Amino acid sequence: MVRTASTMMPLGTRAPDFRLPDFAGRYVGLKDFQDSPALLIVFLCNHCPYVKHIAGGLARVLGEYQEKGVAVIGINSNDFDAYPDDSPEQMEREAQQRGYRFPYLVDATQQVAQAYRAACTPDFFLFDGQQCLVYRGQFDSSRPGSEIPVTGEDLRAAMDAVLAGEAPPQDQKPSLGCNIKWRPGNEPDYFDVSG
Repeated sequence: MVRTASTMMPLGTRAPDFRLPDFAGRYVGLKDFQDSPALLIVFLCNHCPYVKHIAGGLARVLGEYQEKGVAVIGINSNDFDAYPDDSPEQMEREAQQRGYRFPYLVDATQQVAQAYRAACTPDFFLFDGQQCLVYRGQFDSSRPGSEIPVTGEDLRAAMDAVLAGEAPPQDQKPSLGCNIKWRPGNEPDYFDVSG
């Protein structure tokens, strides 16, 4: 496990377009959410201890904000040939067990992760109604093994601001987690093998 931080894509960046299948083969794309007041894209996986640590809180918080109008998309970009726990079949089981109510998509080519400069799981990207980036940072300060409760406070504050028509604070703390498991030869220029 390589502990990796978000690359912190520049605020104001337009959401890179994509269209990906979920674990059942249904395609979902960025254009499906063009009328949403806010769009959250989360790079996730099933086996990462950082994702497992927040998964229950993540399902609860994102379900709450989906009811408020935030569109949510989960994307798994890990090499599931090398990490079978992240296979589409396991993604379906994970979504059901965790109670994820958002599309959980398979980025088998890893091109979407590269377009977003996603580096870790979890990695959060919140866009406003014009699909411009307004937040990229941590869910909250809780980490595996810490005594800090999982609340989602950082992401909650950002989503509350967007829904109120305001800009989230620009002082944002990077998300931290396992590195995305790149397929051999797909490692992007921002991937640091040293951890």
